[in-house]
Amino acid sequence: MSPLTVLVTGGSGASGVAAARALSTAGHRVLTVGSDQTRIEAAAREAGDAVTPLVCDLGDLESVRGLASMIADRGFGGVDGVIHLVGGWRGAKGIEDQTDADWEELEHSAVTTLRNVTRVFYSQLEASPHGRFAMVSSTAVSSPTAAAASYAAAKAAAEAWTLAVADGFRRAQSVDTDTSGQHSAAVVFVVKALVDETMRRAHPERRFPGHTDVEELAAAAVGLFDQPASFLNGQRILLAK
Repeated sequence: MSPLTVLVTGGSGASGVAAARALSTAGHRVLTVGSDQTRIEAAAREAGDAVTPLVCDLGDLESVRGLASMIADRGFGGVDGVIHLVGGWRGAKGIEDQTDADWEELEHSAVTTLRNVTRVFYSQLEASPHGRFAMVSSTAVSSPTAAAASYAAAKAAAEAWTLAVADGFRRAQSVDTDTSGQHSAAVVFVVKALVDETMRRAHPERRFPGHTDVEELAAAAVGLFDQPASFLNGQRILLAK
């Protein structure tokens, strides 16, 4: 496979660094995106010299459209993959104290950014011979608790949107049950929570049961480009232990 152009959103976090590094090591052209220039440039350096940092407010549709234009202007052409790692967490004691502020923050980070990115880059992913879109969701979607009601609901909405993207790819590229022409796929990675070496060093007393290492998530992102789109499209891929 020729090198592909892969966009990693939420690139300033530990999972973004791990994914960018793994994709770059696999030979792909990696563009990593964050909202803070200093942080995203530092994260890109940590991920590797070949990783290109970009700044964008993914919660603003016009900014995301500007990001797509910037990528084209820099000679990268269209993107072949988007690994969407923008998230967040808000919890409460139960249903009654779920706040509007927490919901608005979760809706913005988990849903709005994903909607903007997929709307802007959908046609590029659909046109690519190896188009891939992936988001990270939570086991809380299938077993929500009262304390995490807002979080689980936001993740469920993001999953539904991603599966709708998968349906768009299927309708564009397959005929009835014949998926031989399928070349683009949208998937959901499902984790309980993520863990990295910095967290382990900060809390040596903790065992982090059920957590998924960011390096495992990164390997799964790389593996998307090695598997048939017809097999992947619309899957919820469980990475939780």
